[in-house]
Amino acid sequence: MSSSDFHERLEAWKKQAAGLPPVHTSSEIELDPCYFESVPPEALGVPGSPDFLRGVYATGYRKRLWTMRQYAGFSTAEETNRRFRYLLEAGQTGLSCAFDLPTQIGYDPDHPLAEGEVGKVGVSICCLDDMRRLLADIPLDEVSTSMTINATAMVLLAFYVAVAKEQGVEPESISGTIQNDILKEYAARGTYRFPVTPSLRLITDIFSWCADHAPRFNTISISGYHIREAGSTAAQELAFTLANGIAYVEAAVAAGLDVDRFAGRLSFFFNAHNDLFEEVAKFRAARRMWSRIMRDRFSAKSDRSCMLRFHTQTAGSTLTSRQIDNNVVRVTLQALGAVLGGTQSLHTNGRDEALALPTEESARLALRTQQIIGFESGVTRTVDPLGGSYFVEALTDEMEKKAQEYIDRIDELGGAVQAIENGFVQKEIHRSAYAAQKRVESGEDVVVGVNRFEVDEDVAPPLLRIDESVREQQMRRLASLRERRDASVVRENLGALRSAAKGSENLFPLVLACVESDATIGEICGVLEEEFGQYEEARVL
Repeated sequence: MSSSDFHERLEAWKKQAAGLPPVHTSSEIELDPCYFESVPPEALGVPGSPDFLRGVYATGYRKRLWTMRQYAGFSTAEETNRRFRYLLEAGQTGLSCAFDLPTQIGYDPDHPLAEGEVGKVGVSICCLDDMRRLLADIPLDEVSTSMTINATAMVLLAFYVAVAKEQGVEPESISGTIQNDILKEYAARGTYRFPVTPSLRLITDIFSWCADHAPRFNTISISGYHIREAGSTAAQELAFTLANGIAYVEAAVAAGLDVDRFAGRLSFFFNAHNDLFEEVAKFRAARRMWSRIMRDRFSAKSDRSCMLRFHTQTAGSTLTSRQIDNNVVRVTLQALGAVLGGTQSLHTNGRDEALALPTEESARLALRTQQIIGFESGVTRTVDPLGGSYFVEALTDEMEKKAQEYIDRIDELGGAVQAIENGFVQKEIHRSAYAAQKRVESGEDVVVGVNRFEVDEDVAPPLLRIDESVREQQMRRLASLRERRDASVVRENLGALRSAAKGSENLFPLVLACVESDATIGEICGVLEEEFGQYEEARVL
């Protein structure tokens, strides 16, 4: 087609397209019916090089696929260990552990607030013996482990380090990730215990200790996932996550850490939602934005410090309890978006997770979904396969623009901590969640099987149920532990922790000593709460 013919046809097309109704992404980005602007290669950069738009590794998935890390954890340590080994035998390449609510907040199973929650949404881990049973027959120098734990992250990391040492594995050889992201708990999830300032101290103490003793362990997973699950848009997820990341780096620098000493072990955790191209654009924009933030704001010199490496989980909030097989299709599309966006690690949700924790069959099918994408689809054969697409590049730019507007607003408010404490972040998430729900209820947004294409269903699928006897079993074990341990050593170590909490020394070695003497998570967190106080939620509605 000649140039003159092209432009003539383009003008005619524009007249036809002008009558189409506007279409927007979840982030209120208006989409053109078609894109024609090309992007010069130098603007995209090279995979593995700053600004990392096209990926943090030069060869993408050509040498190694992402880590297939299925989230698992329920009931007792033994039950979860069986699920871990089942998934490893099915081809999973890394562990990801879910903890129950008492463990997440730092209460022992016999605490009154633990009633009804022990082992329900994750595994119950309250002492070193629990962690031994959780990791039995799993070589910690060969398998990387991700732990979704925040307020009590230091205690769970201490449990993990102690078990590794018992296996003969020094901290220098362990690998994995601890979530350790308390700011998103205040904003979107709710499993907090201590106020902001001491919580940031616990986080930066982990940064410092791991930099010296566990250099292969990712010290934080700065998480947009839960922000998105609470109802944010893609652009909000990106903005609020990076703003939290800025706050953590600022806190570490203020604590005296050199940015290039710890920044290479920061990692991120994003949601993969239904809008495939918006999600790919989000992931690509995230890498470019973080690279520039680290270079321009924090003067990071190492390329490693400027890399945004991330885990992805498919969107639990999109799963439906009706026609649950439809969830397999949703998860497949979401996982594909994560892979096309260059994720380093991926969890795919089970088809039945809108109803309960996944059964073994559902967990295996979710893992097979990743394996089929990785080994059969062909999308791993080239790096950043959507790079240069007129549409994807324009959407990536728009996503970055929207997210940067939020970050600028947060900066004006004094940073992420202040934006959370005054309720700005929560209000924005609530506003978006309400708008999305209204679109579903009006039928503007179609949810297949829920507000369109419905069918009558009589057959209830088999579900995983957690019996109340789990708490009774854990309480018996806890009572036995307290009888056989050396109570005087426990008191001495808890007293040393209390004294250190009053000062400024790194708390991790003190927590590790408590753990190794068989102090429980409830006892350790009780001492810290007496010194730090308890966080009170900001009221925003």
